[in-house]
Amino acid sequence: MTQISEKLREVRVDEIIEKVALACQDAAYNMREDVSNALRRAMDVEISPMGRHVLDQLLENARLASEERVPFCHDTGIVVMLVELGQDVRIVGGSLNDALNEGVRRGYIGGFLRASVVRDPFDRVNTGDNTPAIIHYEIVPGDRLTIALTAKGGGSENMSRLVM
Repeated sequence: MTQISEKLREVRVDEIIEKVALACQDAAYNMREDVSNALRRAMDVEISPMGRHVLDQLLENARLASEERVPFCHDTGIVVMLVELGQDVRIVGGSLNDALNEGVRRGYIGGFLRASVVRDPFDRVNTGDNTPAIIHYEIVPGDRLTIALTAKGGGSENMSRLVM
């Protein structure tokens, strides 16, 4: 019998939990630079006084949110993640899925972020910690674990309905 044994890069679940918790808070408190730059460029070309006022308020709100570490939007959203798991990575100390959701739980509770996720769309019971996250996995070559996340707000959907 032939055995193939190769050293894999190990990533501990406690590190994943910590990084995801911080990323959840960062997504709520800090506007991405490309977005704030786009708002500044819009200010340069906006001619409507009301439009300029709205853009100015958005930029001021983002500045205050970052400085005060408070969400720049009350709808801190449901966490959506894209996880690229290198085929040469070994998760140590528990389940990757459990670690990702525990990171969300700690990020939302520790960051005093609004929990708006419901357990089931029919009974509408709030989970109280914004889990479970929506997680998309992709197995990729290499020894890296990459987690990209965003908080998808539900503002435009909260008054909608689907009928069949």
